Amino acid sequence: MNDFSHAIQTIAIYAIPVLFAISLHEAAHGYVARYFGDPTASQQGRLSLNPIHHIDLFGTILLPLMLYLSPLGMPFGYAKPVPVDFNRLRNPKKQMGFVAAAGPAANFVMGLGWSVVYYVLLYALHVSEPFLLGMATAGVTVNAVMCVFNLLPVPPLDGGRILTALLPMDLARRFASVERYTPYIFIGLILLMYTGMLSSLLGGMVRLVLNLYATLMTPLSMLLG
Repeated sequence: MNDFSHAIQTIAIYAIPVLFAISLHEAAHGYVARYFGDPTASQQGRLSLNPIHHIDLFGTILLPLMLYLSPLGMPFGYAKPVPVDFNRLRNPKKQMGFVAAAGPAANFVMGLGWSVVYYVLLYALHVSEPFLLGMATAGVTVNAVMCVFNLLPVPPLDGGRILTALLPMDLARRFASVERYTPYIFIGLILLMYTGMLSSLLGGMVRLVLNLYATLMTPLSMLLG
């Protein structure tokens, strides 16, 4: 298989897991925000599990393709952010942390779901089709990476907003003000991953999540085996 065919096959394997990982991450923010009193996403028609409603042409399609085909070799992207008006939450400072945590939590659950799919395909249905097993594996990996990356305590990532919710008010305001530098922060994070300074840290944290998935799947593997 030549490099071009391999790239096309890899993109096909990752397409569905990436679309759902990014889209359900965003939808989770909207659902939790509505639970705590902010109906903004619902009012704007963005409270949906349909990936089409969350696709951003550059962030969801072009950027992941460019980064995958670059020397970095890692697909990374984002969806259209679900609109959240933190001022409409019943307790904005406290509940913004729960709204932020909903995205990574959704990715963790999706990764666990893909793990179940993998074990059922392999051990219950005895499927050996590389494409299907590869898609399930991609679903596990993509969601583990998204969960870990978004928990980095840097605004505007979810981890930064969780930290903002935990800090005393004065510190929280100053820390949250960093969000106005969002484009530069993302460029810096990508450069840190490219140089390996951040990717090694993320890699270690992702392995912890993958090991946790494997541990949680032990009863299922014993049952199916």
